Amino acid sequence: MKFITDHYGKLRNSELKVGDYVLEHAGEVIHESLSELADHAGVSEPTVIRFCRALGFKGFQDFKIHLAQNVIPAVRSIHESVSEGEEAPELIKKVFDSNVSAIRSTLGTLDFRAIQDAIQELAQAKRIVFHGLGGSAVVAMDAYHKFFRTGIPCNWYDDGHMALMAAAMMHPGDSFVAISHSGSSRDVVEAVEVAKNAGASTLAIVSYMKSPLSKVAQRVLRVASSETDYRFEPTASRIAQLSVIDVLSVGVSLARRDEVLQNLNRSRKAVARKRY
Repeated sequence: MKFITDHYGKLRNSELKVGDYVLEHAGEVIHESLSELADHAGVSEPTVIRFCRALGFKGFQDFKIHLAQNVIPAVRSIHESVSEGEEAPELIKKVFDSNVSAIRSTLGTLDFRAIQDAIQELAQAKRIVFHGLGGSAVVAMDAYHKFFRTGIPCNWYDDGHMALMAAAMMHPGDSFVAISHSGSSRDVVEAVEVAKNAGASTLAIVSYMKSPLSKVAQRVLRVASSETDYRFEPTASRIAQLSVIDVLSVGVSLARRDEVLQNLNRSRKAVARKRY
């Protein structure tokens, strides 16, 4: 790719290793995290960042978006599987297949012990804060909607500043749950660090085990998805995230069975008058 080779003359030897790897594995790099690219190229993460900036990009994500635009057809930015001019029957099949694949892949890669430990920790939490940005904010809201009926005080935030302030006011015995497809959002990573420093337990639900968020969270649950960071709104990964939240909420509800059943009965009676 010319936008890489044109800068070879001003790259350091270590940065050249990154460039050579990217040129040989461009289709794979768009699916990799910063840590994964650094490992595969045999360099440090700061070297990858320097390489990206030497090419004129703001950072790794900016570079990866540009790389994807060069190796992936533009229509794939809408959805990983579709092609130009798809008719409804094929479109439906591809979108559904992608979602089903994400759930099956996640089932195959989830650490069952980590899930069990997360359930036990959340079931005993004094308070739970859910945080996600962009598409993951929807998952954070869904988590709140499910967990508040367990009787555990809960909040959810889709604003980085609000999440940061909430994290700072947490205490030992509280739990902070961060949801992020890329695991590379500075706001989310900072909020998790602040919550951890405040004494709260931290759990991350991500698509990349080797990501900045995965490094700072005490527990990490990985969802499997072939989607990449260059897409504006990943969809299949969100379905997998929602499924993991369902598992956690059901597990916690079973652990707090009596209280949850009482709360469900109360809430059903309260909303019954709202239905025809």
